[in-house]
Amino acid sequence: MQQRFYVVAGMLGFLGLTAQPLWAQDSLEADAQRLVELSLQDLIATPVVTASRQQETRDQTPAQIMVITRAQIRERRYRNLADLLQDLPGTDWQGATKSSQFNQFAVQGYVGPNKLLVLMDGVRIGAPAGGNYPVANNLALYMARQVEVLYGPAAALYGADAVAGVVNIITDAGRGPQGSWASLGTGRFGHREGSFFTGLDQAGDLHLSLGGHWQRADRAPLDRYYPRDFAAVPAVVHGQTVIPAGQREAYAGNTASHSLYARADWRDDLTLGWFRHSFTGLTSTGDPPAMARYLTSSQWQPTSDTFHGRWKFRPAPDMEAQLLLDHSHTEVDPRARYNNTYTRYQDSYSYELGERTGIEQSLHWRIDDRQQLQAGLGWQKYRAVEAASLAVPYDTGKSAHDQGLYYPNTTLPAQIHDAAFHNLSAYAQLHSQWSDALSTSVGLRVDRHSRYGSAVNPRLGMVYKPQERHVFKLLYGEAFRVPSPEESLGAHGRFDGSMDAQGNYIGTNFRVSNPDLRPEKSRTISAAWDWRPTPSLNLVTHAYHSRITNLIVTQQSGNVHAIPGAILIRPETKGNAGRQWQQGLDLSLQWRFRLAGDWAGELWGSASWIHGRIDEGNGVDWEIPYVARHKLKLGTTLRWRDRFSITPRIHWSGDVTNGRKRPPSDPLLPQGACRSSTMPPARCSTPGYTLVDLHLGWHRLLGGRATLWLDVYNLLDRRYYAAGGAGERTFWDTPQQPRTWALSLDYRF
Repeated sequence: MQQRFYVVAGMLGFLGLTAQPLWAQDSLEADAQRLVELSLQDLIATPVVTASRQQETRDQTPAQIMVITRAQIRERRYRNLADLLQDLPGTDWQGATKSSQFNQFAVQGYVGPNKLLVLMDGVRIGAPAGGNYPVANNLALYMARQVEVLYGPAAALYGADAVAGVVNIITDAGRGPQGSWASLGTGRFGHREGSFFTGLDQAGDLHLSLGGHWQRADRAPLDRYYPRDFAAVPAVVHGQTVIPAGQREAYAGNTASHSLYARADWRDDLTLGWFRHSFTGLTSTGDPPAMARYLTSSQWQPTSDTFHGRWKFRPAPDMEAQLLLDHSHTEVDPRARYNNTYTRYQDSYSYELGERTGIEQSLHWRIDDRQQLQAGLGWQKYRAVEAASLAVPYDTGKSAHDQGLYYPNTTLPAQIHDAAFHNLSAYAQLHSQWSDALSTSVGLRVDRHSRYGSAVNPRLGMVYKPQERHVFKLLYGEAFRVPSPEESLGAHGRFDGSMDAQGNYIGTNFRVSNPDLRPEKSRTISAAWDWRPTPSLNLVTHAYHSRITNLIVTQQSGNVHAIPGAILIRPETKGNAGRQWQQGLDLSLQWRFRLAGDWAGELWGSASWIHGRIDEGNGVDWEIPYVARHKLKLGTTLRWRDRFSITPRIHWSGDVTNGRKRPPSDPLLPQGACRSSTMPPARCSTPGYTLVDLHLGWHRLLGGRATLWLDVYNLLDRRYYAAGGAGERTFWDTPQQPRTWALSLDYRF
């Protein structure tokens, strides 16, 4: 399937890049040159749509929002959304630590992609029914004109999952000539990638856009760089050696991804779009040799498709309306298999399906010169299937209830959970400009969920701008997060065929479903001061305090009969026992400057502090996992005559909490340090690190049409770890990549 995609994408790219007429107005280097010439004041005035679903500037919204332009994306070498998120203030990043999402991350203390809403042109492209999904090379940014990042809850406008914030990828489509280009690259450890973007403009009315990317990498042989962590140990189950150490397989860590983007626009009235992204990684990602086998046949491959149609019209001279229909489908390849200690080192298959269909009618009414109303009505329908611990692959040609599968080593029918639910929503937000210096926003959203009942989420904001160079913002917002199917329906475990005296099969390492979960509720208050001492320097102070109730946590119970004919030994389940709070401060800067001669540049960076706790409701109180209390990020781009650019980036992170509640018991597994605490459990942390990346660009080659890039990651070849998963047998600290490099060529047609 992947090979077929590469061939088709290549043919489409060739046809698109040689068709006439081509988009060939401006080069990407010209965009970068204009970026140098513009002042920060011009960039701050760039319209954004994410904060209020209508065009406004950063100074007009009470939310803290960042805008990363196409030229900045290119100069800073944000090849995908993962690269961009790592560089944001208040973000903690744990690379390649979890197979089901590959990268673990937190935004201002909110952990995981199921709390950050990711949009493309206002359309959801994440997990359709909620839950985790890969945020990695699959979300490439070849089509992006700018990326808008809104911090804090935005459920009053966007509904469930907009808890930590919203990321909206604004594309180049439908905006007339933008230039057609293609890129090819190669690098260390088998890295290969390619991307393209092109379009067709017919008589100014019809705009067609097409783009795609593919990527493959073997990743570093981590067993060579971290020999102790990947020492060949026997595969042992309950004290019995299944595979001797001398017969263990070599380490493997290959990944692959691809995406395809297509969009058609008729004037500014009608849009039809499709976006597919897929990621392939091994299910042994983040696991030590004592836990899993490194088999290239054991892969996790989720593929997402999103279709949308948008119709804009004017019901009255002072009104703008929009009708949006979208459908998204995410499916894990049914051949996805695990082979680890929990399956007695035998193949076990998993399957996941999520679907979402939505329709929303929104309205923007300019009541008068000082009052604007944004409102909308929506309906969303969801479907989900969760299947795990299967002896053979799931048959997608049959329903979940007609699979006829049994748990391995038993005569027990396998439990496969599916669910269908829907949601009705209505929202309204009033923006009032009381004077040239003072404005307020009042918003409210009501959701009626067929499974979880009603939710009401308000949003109150104020912007005070006493002078052109000073902007003060205050925002209060509430958000909710509906339990994902993986949390409420997910169930897995294993049987070895043994039975108790009553004839029940004995199940171990089980996780059982909990359909009675309730949504999490989040409340956040934030304040920001945006100060621009000069037109070329921007300083931002952003403070926040958040609380979450009904926090979904993992609980362990006594022996249960959740499966007829079986006794499950101390299984885990998800429950609403927890509470979480965090408070933090992010300091950010951006400075545009010129040096002597023909040099110009841009400096950006942030310093972050955060503190928070989780109360699990059972006497366990501990720090938020995967979060460093202190972080520092700094980068600069220097450009000479639009011919050469150099971009070094430095990331420093303090010790990171790694999700562990007690010291390690197996000396072969951990690498982290556990510090004793006056109250149990012990606090375990992953040591901090400093990373340096370097990006060099040679521009206007081959007649002014090409750019050659050299990207070096982990320039100093630092051996460092990321906080690992919370499972007892997984890495406490996951070894990370050594120095890697990539060489790529961008060519404009």
